Amino acid sequence: MTQTPEQKAPLSAADRCDRCGAQAYVRVFLAGGELLFCAHHYREHAPKFADVATHIQDETDRLLAEHGAGAML
Repeated sequence: MTQTPEQKAPLSAADRCDRCGAQAYVRVFLAGGELLFCAHHYREHAPKFADVATHIQDETDRLLAEHGAGAML
């Protein structure tokens, strides 16, 4: 998805997944608010967001840059 004015600054280590508390790499914008997800939980629930998300800020590409290929497994 493309950048929009409503998107916030890049996610930081202080942003935590709403499911498990791990570092969030994805922000899902919904009509009523937003949800934060780690890469694992975003992949698990991504199909559900296709119909309800207004925008998705996906920074999972940072995992490879920050932690190497093993982080995506």
